[in-house]
Amino acid sequence: MKKKTGIDTIRNIGIIAHIDAGKTTVTERILYYTGISHKIGEVHDGEAVMDWMTDEQARGITITSAVTTCQWKNKDIQLIDTPGHVDFTIEVERSLRVLDGAVGVFCAVGGVEPQSETVWRQADKYQVPKIAFINKLDRIGADFFGAVNMMIEKLHAAPLIIQIPAGLENKFNAVIDLIKMQQITWDTDTLGASFTKGEIVPEYQEQAMEYREQLIENVAEIDDEIMEAYLSETEISDTALERAIRKATIDLKLVPVLCGSALKNKGIQPLLDAIIAFLPSPGDVPAIQGCDPDGNQIECPTHINSPLAALIFKVAIMEGRKLSFARIYSGSLQAGAEVFNPARGKKEKISRLLKMHANKRTRIDAAGPGSIVGIVGLKESATGETLCSLSQPLLLEEIEFYEPVISVAIEPKTHADQEKIDQVLAKLTIEDPTLRFHEDQDTGNLILSGMGELHLEVIVSRMQHEFNTNVNVGKPQVVHRETIKQSAEADGIFDREVSGQQHFGQVRLHLSPLARGSGFQFESAIKDDLISEFHIAAVEKGIRDSMQSGFLMGYPVVDVKAVLLDGTYKESQGSELAFKVCAAMAFQSALKQASPVLLAPIMKVEVYVPDAFMGDVIGDLNSRGGKIESINAQTGLQVISAAAPLAKMFGYSTILRSATQGRGSFTMQFSKFDQV
Repeated sequence: MKKKTGIDTIRNIGIIAHIDAGKTTVTERILYYTGISHKIGEVHDGEAVMDWMTDEQARGITITSAVTTCQWKNKDIQLIDTPGHVDFTIEVERSLRVLDGAVGVFCAVGGVEPQSETVWRQADKYQVPKIAFINKLDRIGADFFGAVNMMIEKLHAAPLIIQIPAGLENKFNAVIDLIKMQQITWDTDTLGASFTKGEIVPEYQEQAMEYREQLIENVAEIDDEIMEAYLSETEISDTALERAIRKATIDLKLVPVLCGSALKNKGIQPLLDAIIAFLPSPGDVPAIQGCDPDGNQIECPTHINSPLAALIFKVAIMEGRKLSFARIYSGSLQAGAEVFNPARGKKEKISRLLKMHANKRTRIDAAGPGSIVGIVGLKESATGETLCSLSQPLLLEEIEFYEPVISVAIEPKTHADQEKIDQVLAKLTIEDPTLRFHEDQDTGNLILSGMGELHLEVIVSRMQHEFNTNVNVGKPQVVHRETIKQSAEADGIFDREVSGQQHFGQVRLHLSPLARGSGFQFESAIKDDLISEFHIAAVEKGIRDSMQSGFLMGYPVVDVKAVLLDGTYKESQGSELAFKVCAAMAFQSALKQASPVLLAPIMKVEVYVPDAFMGDVIGDLNSRGGKIESINAQTGLQVISAAAPLAKMFGYSTILRSATQGRGSFTMQFSKFDQV
């Protein structure tokens, strides 16, 4: 049978979840059953195909999102396996930005865990249709319906149960399909590659009928055709039901829920069927919007003959060469062609186009809309930038990046390392937009900033393994911000000769505090055209430059409103330089008078602790300046939600393990900057 081609045969999906929910294990089974892999790679053995980096294999976690392509029932599934750890959340963010659908994997024991909430909200932000897979039903304490209820409570999702498990824990051996009303049982001898579909065993028939009825009722509520058939008691065909579920999923009204145990090779083939049946092709989602050079909105239709619109969502340095990953939304890319990057105003040449499979790749000549490809040859283009045609330039919305919250001082161990270090860090920051480095002007130290202790630990490890560069690492330092508590006014005057030319500018500024997270606001209250728009723009620029270094400890200033009250200049002397400098002087002067304060990063912490150790753990969190927000019971555990300053949370994992005899665990992610 000839394989169909076209946009309707493509599914671009991501596997998203909390750390240890089983994302990579699910992905490895998908690769095995679709024939891409000839053996199943296990995460715990360090052999997972998608975890190809040395650090991923050594730690048993996913660090970087890996792209692969496989076929299932004449459909091309372009799949991205994303990290679960909060330190690498940018990998999830930029993957979801270019995907059409997502599979949320949940542990049947843990249910909806903190990072599951984060990635789910990221998917909601980009309006990505989702299906859920409740994994690990073979584990002790597994609770399928408990996990579904947590989806409603914590994610405010609308789960639609289309499968239920036949048995739980060590009795889990099959799943029941509520659409076709049949039981699917896997053959353990073939590693789950073969399975049988048959009658539902008598002990689960009543439960299956009850949930089938619930399934139809839930779909009928949002689909008129099903509602009509339901009310008239007409038999509803499987095809009509699947069609209605697909529409509701793509419209973000329902989330189909499936179940299984990836490690025990149960439930993956029906999951693949559900990906094909319910998640959208690139042609099913609304066409992406871009802007032309004048700022007018342009629609980018998913058609090969339309003008090119592609977004670079990831850059990797592989084998010393820069490899850019791009999603093509409209038009086509050809190897050897010239493209335009409007953000930089530069032409780029595509040397090679690649189809990716983790760290392996296949050369292709061209790719059309809906494709996710690797590009070799882009010299200047970076993550979040658009590629388009020279004749019809357009910009797609950029990817939002997170600000780093933790820093370490690093120094090269040898002279050879000293020569390489800047070059190596430049390559790593091209790959990872949440990683920053700079030289401290006071100490001369090289400061590396990232999203968490693990993030920086992995970067230092990669410097050693991948780039053969060894460094000594100082104690982690928290990245603070500065703000003000009250209003203040100040003047700034600049009257000086620079390079043989006299420059003069004078301004008066009023500073006032803003609510946390507001950022910076600027406005001009000058009347009667005392100074021009050119001068006002220079004032704002001067203030923004000055905000990079606060009065207390030189940290960036945030949550401040600056109002330009007055300004004067002398004819032919009112240069941009004069107004930038006098604005910076006025800003710094007002800052000193406005009761400046330090803001520290506050983390959202969730601690999983057995009942017996609750008191000790809460006491320890309180001693760290933590604020307990809620305590919820789970099977044999208490989940403590708290807000705590990052500075007091270093080394907490060791303390928690000691206090709970190794039975406690926690997750931590950045919440906000606030006064401690």
